[in-house]
Amino acid sequence: MTLVFDATPLIYLGKSKRLDVLDVLEDDLVIPGRVFKEVVGDGMKQGYPDAKRINNYLRKGLFEQRTFEKNERFEDLVENTALSPADVAVLLLADDVGGTAVMDERHGRDIAEVEGIETHGTAYLLLSLVKRGDLPADVARDTIDEILDAGWHCSPNLYAKIIRKLDQLAPE
Repeated sequence: MTLVFDATPLIYLGKSKRLDVLDVLEDDLVIPGRVFKEVVGDGMKQGYPDAKRINNYLRKGLFEQRTFEKNERFEDLVENTALSPADVAVLLLADDVGGTAVMDERHGRDIAEVEGIETHGTAYLLLSLVKRGDLPADVARDTIDEILDAGWHCSPNLYAKIIRKLDQLAPE
């Protein structure tokens, strides 16, 4: 499977120094060129440490950068959905490769649902890794707490659900 990353999951895993949790994924991890420019290109110009971390993981081969060419569907979604061109590229590239868009923003996920494009968020990835036995539940919980500390937005209700699920998945 191919996971196509939007900016937010990359930024907060990078800020919290937890991109390493993605190392165990056997999926192809893709960053669209527009997201790369936004997160790494612009981020490095601004001196953001997370941008350098993401770029280092790209150089190590964890991520692959792919370009998404504009087409009529791209133009239509940019014009009619209030999504950024980078967000639209994530969705359409995921759709083109039969993959999943990794996106945390509700609006983007709502548009993806209408368009029939599969999406999952950062928390889902972490929970999936725990469920498969690839990541200890305590490490996933620490990661959630670290990305929250870095500024990731999560409602108290969602946080409580994530923690309950991690507790259920943790070995006794």
